[in-house]
Amino acid sequence: MTSTNSSAQQAPPVCPRHPDTVAYVRCQRCDRPTCPACQVPSSVGVHCVDCARQSQAGRRQARTLLGGNVTSGALVTKILIGLCIVFYALQVVIPALDSWLAFVPALAASEPWRFLTTAFLHANYMHLGFNMWALWVLGSALEPVLGRWRFTCVYLLSALGGSTMIYWLSWPDAESWLTLTVGASGAVFGLFSAMFIVQRRFGRDTSGIVALVAINAVISFLGANISWQGHLGGLVVGGIVSAIYAWAPRGKRQVVGIAGTIAVAVALVGFDLLRALLS
Repeated sequence: MTSTNSSAQQAPPVCPRHPDTVAYVRCQRCDRPTCPACQVPSSVGVHCVDCARQSQAGRRQARTLLGGNVTSGALVTKILIGLCIVFYALQVVIPALDSWLAFVPALAASEPWRFLTTAFLHANYMHLGFNMWALWVLGSALEPVLGRWRFTCVYLLSALGGSTMIYWLSWPDAESWLTLTVGASGAVFGLFSAMFIVQRRFGRDTSGIVALVAINAVISFLGANISWQGHLGGLVVGGIVSAIYAWAPRGKRQVVGIAGTIAVAVALVGFDLLRALLS
């Protein structure tokens, strides 16, 4: 009997997840044996897989200064640029795509998808190139600060705001009622507003972005075949949404951000429905 107990005490420890594997290393948290396949290096010793998962689950997601999730790179910006390039290629191959997806006030009520799909179409490669360059510059700076979902909301709501402004400033007896509009300019102008808001929020010099917006505004009003209405709508909506994110109370940033985003989206949809009833 004594000999049996002694053998049991001297038996090598085995990994709970792999009973056939001898494990002399123990988890620093639960003190259970853990084999090389289950070992997770940590700042203090080695953890087993189970303890590492529990630690990861309990760890709060890092936040940016404006309350967004910390992410690496500008993934959403790259996706948006890629989508615009793909749509432009489809425009070249399928010329009728514009008539299906571009924004036309006369068709807005019956085909509401045009409010957003128009932001992925472009008139020519120069139009595409300028907007994508601006999107890359602004998106690379804003997305890491706002976080991915907030940046996406600013972009899409600005695009919707641009189409909404075009809709409200067009009437059935005017030529603009049947005019086809394409481009991501409304969304890009929304990002201009967002950049201004963010810089003001952190006390940085805003003269550069103000000058850039002013130059583009002059071009919008004086240039031919440029929708200043779409630019204005994107600028206003982008500023409103960004201000909600930037000045939300520290302890309520998530709640205020979500509520504010929904409120702006509902307001824009409501304006569009009202405009449809008036036309």
